[in-house]
Amino acid sequence: MGREGGPDEDEFADALLEEELRQAAAVLDPVPAELLQTALDAFALHDLDARLAELTFDSLMDALPVRGIMDPPRMLTFRAGEVTVDVEVTADGLIGQVLPPQSARIEVLGGPGAARPVTADTLGRFTSDTPPTGPFALRLRTDADLIVTEWLRA
Repeated sequence: MGREGGPDEDEFADALLEEELRQAAAVLDPVPAELLQTALDAFALHDLDARLAELTFDSLMDALPVRGIMDPPRMLTFRAGEVTVDVEVTADGLIGQVLPPQSARIEVLGGPGAARPVTADTLGRFTSDTPPTGPFALRLRTDADLIVTEWLRA
């Protein structure tokens, strides 16, 4: 006597059960929107043409304290080859410059928030009026390069 369900029927039954379990999990234990956005942002960084800009200066680690200044802005310097990005992080947002001076489109990447684009002028200067509130990175698109900075905590 042969078996009623062949290999194809067993695979189909397994696929149906898997889909039912997937739907039940989506209803009973959905992925939080913030986590999903973070995963999408991380995937967006997966660009094989991007160069990683290394953090070469962080005032939290490298600067000497100045007497009388209670809450100095955080100063960061990133370098990728010949391109340097200087950034000042304040409670009001970011101020920075791309060197050598050039136009660039800069995205401020954050955890659960969407990327916030800003534009550097022909002198390389840019500002963002939204301060980073958690982990953040910068993605720069110049005429010649795509550069992504290291992720830092604000």
